[in-house]
Amino acid sequence: MMLQAMHKQFERLFDSRADVAAFAPGRINLIGEHTDYNGGYVFPAAIELGTYGLVSKRSDDMVQLFSNNFEDKGMISFSLNELEFDDTHDWANYPKGIIKYLKAQFPHITQGFNMLVEGNIPNGASLSSSASIELLTGWLLRQLFNLELSRLELIKMGQQVENKFMGVNSGIMDQFIIGMGKAEHAIMLDTATLKYDYVPAKFGDYVISIMNTNKRRNLTESKYNERRAECESALEALKQKLDIAALGELSTEQFKAHQYLIENDVELRRARHAVTENERTKQAFKALEQSDFTTFGELLNASHNSLKNDYEVTGKELDTLAETAQKVEGVLGARMTGAGFAGCAIALVHKDSIKQLESEVSQKYQDDIGYLPSFYHVGISEGVKELTI
Repeated sequence: MMLQAMHKQFERLFDSRADVAAFAPGRINLIGEHTDYNGGYVFPAAIELGTYGLVSKRSDDMVQLFSNNFEDKGMISFSLNELEFDDTHDWANYPKGIIKYLKAQFPHITQGFNMLVEGNIPNGASLSSSASIELLTGWLLRQLFNLELSRLELIKMGQQVENKFMGVNSGIMDQFIIGMGKAEHAIMLDTATLKYDYVPAKFGDYVISIMNTNKRRNLTESKYNERRAECESALEALKQKLDIAALGELSTEQFKAHQYLIENDVELRRARHAVTENERTKQAFKALEQSDFTTFGELLNASHNSLKNDYEVTGKELDTLAETAQKVEGVLGARMTGAGFAGCAIALVHKDSIKQLESEVSQKYQDDIGYLPSFYHVGISEGVKELTI
């Protein structure tokens, strides 16, 4: 229904029919938070919430972008010769970054286009709406201009947009899962080598409940870059005795034996999280393979505790969600997911306890925070794909 309405709107906005339609999912990360830029493992899954897009070629070199999620920003227009970051273009800087790097790689793109997008990922929910629109834009233009561009090349381009165009020193996890997602599967990804395994995301009688703080988080304004710098400083201290290129190369035992090299207590805790979270992610992979949901849930709890105390990226809202959920009967584990500070948490909950989870968490959240959270139960999706016009 959404896509049908978008087609009609596209014709009204641009006086032309769309040439290509596509969908890019959002994502949750089951476990493995702030490990991707530390050369560790992550364990994400693409979700059925995501971003839809329509595009058509123009006869000039102008680009016109419109988002139904940011109608107040109106139509955003620029030429293919004006591809620098512009604060006033707000959300459109994400597709603009992709356009900039695509044009650099494929200089024969001289024809402009119209693009309409609409997403059902809640804004600021930390379910990776930014990577979703990056991969969506790339896929639409790949099809529109018949570009020889692999999924992996597009994934790396999306990360380049975050790092160089938007100024966020994020890892590759979000773009990778959105580009490579598989229905009903999570991906166990080694971010150091980009080797990965698909793992059936089947939890028996348990389901993943997404709990939204409904507090907007802007990643560039968070302390994301600061955390990365602290990890890099800790890594340099460890290199005095260890021949390593990333914290993800260390086992917990190796880290404990050499942590004395890190004199700054804050940097020590940041590094400890990166190393122990990496270990937890590998353990969670084995637990899910063996359908050991109890162990999987315990690892979720331990992950949140580390993110709260060592990495300090949770905050009152996420702590209230996760820690309240952990106490609900029928919940095996809960943790924040995403970069932190706001956004969402996830809970592994028995299907018969979903209503109880929502009731108890909502009541506690309302009492402590002053407004209600939101809950989503969505399936695991495949990655970015073209849709039938």
